[in-house]
Amino acid sequence: MSTLLLRLSGPMQSWGTHSKFDVRETAYEPSKSGVIGLLCAALGRPRHAPLDDLAALRMGVRVDRQGTLQRDFHTAGKGGYYKVSGSVERKNPIVTFRYYLADALFLVGLSGELSLLQDLFHALQHPVWMLYLGRKAFVPSEPVWLPDGLRYDEDLLQALSTYPWLGRLDDPPARLRIVYDDPNGPLLSYDHPVSFAERVFLPRYTSFKFIPNPARVEEG
Repeated sequence: MSTLLLRLSGPMQSWGTHSKFDVRETAYEPSKSGVIGLLCAALGRPRHAPLDDLAALRMGVRVDRQGTLQRDFHTAGKGGYYKVSGSVERKNPIVTFRYYLADALFLVGLSGELSLLQDLFHALQHPVWMLYLGRKAFVPSEPVWLPDGLRYDEDLLQALSTYPWLGRLDDPPARLRIVYDDPNGPLLSYDHPVSFAERVFLPRYTSFKFIPNPARVEEG
């Protein structure tokens, strides 16, 4: 089994899994639906296209820099909006709160058939549509693809545990968190995409573990 590694780095990222209209939350790691959406953009797949092959990939995330949780607010309905009664409200815009991660850095691994990973590796280098980190306004600050990101004959956890740390701090953290797909895992999120057109998502179980930071291992 081979693994494709992606670098998700940007001043702002948001990975919501159960947002409502007035509150747009974010998870602390990239969601599977968000990563699959990024891959669809690279491939040029429209919303109504099948997702079975991409959703079947096993995903894991290594948190190289957690970032900080921030909140912004927006107003909606400036030109008026319909109320339940059928009348139009024009005086009181709706205030919405939107959360995001500032200055976060993630190493994402996708494990599956080599031929599909090779297609994705090429597509990320030559994306059909713009790539973004959860929201269209949040663009990557570095290329998503890594020159040596296609790891032949490395399983998911092996690739995530051994790939060099992506951070640039003088004092790297001693350990890093990995969150990965696990059918028997204790964590549950509804971000396994079935259809982006109809916005259908299934539950996904994950586990997490801490590993020594590869940067510290090399120093030792």
